[in-house]
Amino acid sequence: MRADRKTIIQLIDEAQASGARQSKACAIIGISAKTVQRWRQRDNTQDGRLDARHEPSNRLTALERQRIIKVANKPEYAELSPNKIVPMLADQGLYIASESSFYRVLKAEHQLSHRQPSKPARAIHKPQSLTATDPNQIYSWDITYLPTRVRGLFLYLYLVMDIYSRKIVGWQVYENESSALAADLMIDICRQEGISRYQVTLHSDNGSPMKGATMLATLQKLGVIPSFSRPSVSNDNPYSESLFRTLKYRPEYPEHAFADLSTARIWVQGFVDGYNNEHLHSAINFVTPEQRHQGKDIGILAKREQVYRHAKLENPNRWSGEIRNWGSIKKVYLNPERQKTDIKQNKAA
Repeated sequence: MRADRKTIIQLIDEAQASGARQSKACAIIGISAKTVQRWRQRDNTQDGRLDARHEPSNRLTALERQRIIKVANKPEYAELSPNKIVPMLADQGLYIASESSFYRVLKAEHQLSHRQPSKPARAIHKPQSLTATDPNQIYSWDITYLPTRVRGLFLYLYLVMDIYSRKIVGWQVYENESSALAADLMIDICRQEGISRYQVTLHSDNGSPMKGATMLATLQKLGVIPSFSRPSVSNDNPYSESLFRTLKYRPEYPEHAFADLSTARIWVQGFVDGYNNEHLHSAINFVTPEQRHQGKDIGILAKREQVYRHAKLENPNRWSGEIRNWGSIKKVYLNPERQKTDIKQNKAA
């Protein structure tokens, strides 16, 4: 490239000596006069383009690359990463290349991944997307800690909710976590709600009470379909997580720890009664979970719509657009696919 530039400059100089204008000579060659001016400057005949490619002077030779691969594949080094191979070679008085060179060469040869013996990666798939269109179709449950006055000792609140109506359909407070206790709670819920076989899907995380043999056997006997979150992914069980936050951030939540099991059960009973029968839940258009569970929300929301339409007819100047949407939420999704997600309509809290 440097020789080509010198040749071009020489040709332009000859053209100018013959009476041609520099700009005309440059136009014929296909470069600008500014380019020629820059080339004439001292030490500026190198290629300055950003996409220029130059081989580094210290580039590894093909023989050196082969030696790196051969050494890295020796039995004593085959399971080691370059940052271990290079020091071991140095202990033997050998230096073949730096760690970065080893990494670069092995990566180019696709020999860098999983050099150490390990279990194969386990594919963890997102839970199946579920949709509830009526009560008693999808339940979500979890266990949370309730502190006691003994430091390090906790009570355990088992809580099961219907994600369609947001109603707490069952709960209990126990002194320990147990698959058998969870199974007893599900038996009571199915009897109380009149659940038929294969009517309900029960979603939970991967805790031992959720996946214990007694619990799974009971679910199979009841005909309840189990569903589980991915390990360590709380977002797969958002309804229970949100419910626990609502519970623990209530103004009446005790500032001090619970004195005993009886005290905890009395407090939780009061919370559940208020939540199910008085709490106007934002995600179901501000009706109570009990009203929605019983199907009363449709009439309540229709009446609200009539009130708003009448108010708009009486004073239309105060309305810039349509009235507030008092429609009933028809579908509630659990771990939906992206195209089905309606974040505003289906907030968990």
